[in-house]
Amino acid sequence: MPQLQPAPGASDERLDERALARLQWRCRRGLLENDIFITRFFERHGAGLTRAQAQAIETLMDLADNDLLDLLLRRKEPEPAWAGAEVAAVLELMRPPGDRLAA
Repeated sequence: MPQLQPAPGASDERLDERALARLQWRCRRGLLENDIFITRFFERHGAGLTRAQAQAIETLMDLADNDLLDLLLRRKEPEPAWAGAEVAAVLELMRPPGDRLAA
């Protein structure tokens, strides 16, 4: 299983339990489908999240539910203008295994 790795130069300080709980609360969504992806992500990777990765998750959570679902289902890819390498890495771990969109 791929492991979450901090981007070069990013803070690799791990989240404490309280920060992790707050992040999980922040990630609650209106669409059940998004909640399922996010819950599975936290089950697999929550204990090892860093502050930089948490910031990337916050960026994804700023999206509308339908836009987030489109990204999770690979209907579209994140825009480079707002999604850096850390966001792309976290998104890839949230997505189900499967084919990539054709470029």
